[in-house]
Amino acid sequence: MKVRIPSPLLSYTKEREVAANGATLAELLVDLDRQYPGLRFRIVDEQDSLRPHVRFFVNGEQVWDLETPLAASDEVHIVQALSGG
Repeated sequence: MKVRIPSPLLSYTKEREVAANGATLAELLVDLDRQYPGLRFRIVDEQDSLRPHVRFFVNGEQVWDLETPLAASDEVHIVQALSGG
């Protein structure tokens, strides 16, 4: 499936759109991390929870659960807010 990558994570993928597989969002992140080591840790914390500044949209609808089911035809957008002062 297509995965859109936010600018702050381009240092991992070097591309704005990549292909990955997974039956759930959690499996998709494992596949992304296999292809782009270190990427998953920027999205999921040590307790396997989404980091507060990361949002996922599947086919244009926001999802919050890593166990959200995915289909091969889905389009996933990762949105990462910038923070700091």
